[in-house]
Amino acid sequence: MSSQRLNRHQRIILERIIIKAILILDTPACLGNGGADGPTDLMLLRDSISSKALLTGASIAGALRNYLHEYQYGYGQDEKNDSLSTYLFGGRRKDEDGEQSPLILHDSISNEIPKVELRDGVKIDITTGTAQNSAKYDLELLAAGTEFPLYFELLIEKGKEKNQLLEALSIALQGLENHEINIGMKKRRGFGVCHVDKWQIWQFNLKDYKDRLAWLSFDRDDWKEKYSQDNLAMEGKIIDIFKEKNRTDQRHRFYLKATFKLIGSLLIRSGQFSTDAVPDVVHLKSQRNNKDESILPGTSFTGILRHRAKKIVKTIGVATNFIDDIFGIAEENNQDAKSSRLMINETVIEKSISLVQNRIAIDRFTGGTLHGALFDEQPIFGGDETIVTLDLVLRQPNNAEIGLLLLLIKDLWTSDLPVGGESSIGRGRLQGIKAEMRRFTPDKGEEYWQIIQEEDKLHISDANLLENFVSDFNKLVSQVLA
Repeated sequence: MSSQRLNRHQRIILERIIIKAILILDTPACLGNGGADGPTDLMLLRDSISSKALLTGASIAGALRNYLHEYQYGYGQDEKNDSLSTYLFGGRRKDEDGEQSPLILHDSISNEIPKVELRDGVKIDITTGTAQNSAKYDLELLAAGTEFPLYFELLIEKGKEKNQLLEALSIALQGLENHEINIGMKKRRGFGVCHVDKWQIWQFNLKDYKDRLAWLSFDRDDWKEKYSQDNLAMEGKIIDIFKEKNRTDQRHRFYLKATFKLIGSLLIRSGQFSTDAVPDVVHLKSQRNNKDESILPGTSFTGILRHRAKKIVKTIGVATNFIDDIFGIAEENNQDAKSSRLMINETVIEKSISLVQNRIAIDRFTGGTLHGALFDEQPIFGGDETIVTLDLVLRQPNNAEIGLLLLLIKDLWTSDLPVGGESSIGRGRLQGIKAEMRRFTPDKGEEYWQIIQEEDKLHISDANLLENFVSDFNKLVSQVLA
């Protein structure tokens, strides 16, 4: 019996590090349960006892693991056995002999009964520009501001490099501090943006008798009590606490944040049903800081940018594979399906004005009104201080792809590309104010450009370099046509 005990692969744990934090949603999150039962096509995952929202440890682990791997190797690279992600989170799924994860991540239940938003969507036929048949769906989302208590426990085993574990952990958790990790579904369209303000960390040396007792008596469910042990949590930013980050970020990405004036009106239909006396059609709103704000969802911006990009490349005769490489392929049962490299965030439309308009439908044959076709709408209108923001990130870009994005921004800037619905009656026109662009590469670090509209003058930093991006797109076009 004793020999069997000695032959077992036992984990000799020398130290335990407990980490607590509060995760806050910056935008609505789609934490669906995958089931079909319910009034919507995708219901939220809830705790069966309290009915509060549930964020599983597997979801958190997957998001942190992916971020850590991309930070170390860049986008689109296969995970390796000697990477930081496998060292911290254990062996890969296809590795039958992979080790257990030294990081334990607990499921999290939201602090309060969640506020829920309903969103609807529809798949658009790119050829006709209309909705596909039977392709409408609706989602149940957690409102922005929902809080989840996080609880992690890092095991420092005999034979493991503690500094390497702390470095991997600090990089992964840093992604939550910097709003760089999204959770749930539709992350590439602005859902699930979240952050952590600060961490509480306790360290227990299990070779010490007092620390062992302190760990055994630790209250894992109390999130407010301030402990007074000698090993009381350090509080603050994760890098300031561990001071372990010796690697260079290997992710190559291009950020673009552009602000526009709203010229006229904008209407993006809300799918939320209300029994109150409200107009037939209302612009989409979402909870921000416990009040409803008019928003511009990432899905709307993605749709118009993709459609205009395809129009550009089709006009000049380039294969649309170039667009699919950027925006992804989401067709069901398609073996070539790929996720989008373009991430567009959901943004609040600042200081907009809501007005109700009465409208009627016209009979095209008689030229008169259709019987019973009176309806009213509540779009938003632009004022002197109304700001619409486009906030996007393109992963692993080449110069030609950046050039195409600049052409799309030009069309938005000059009011040639409308946003939202009812563009045929003049809605959704924007006028550029300012655009900030950043490109991060492992070798050059950060490069920065900006475009500013001041009255009738357009100021562009390093205009020649930005023009070179467009030239690279034109060269790619020439090569394809040749």
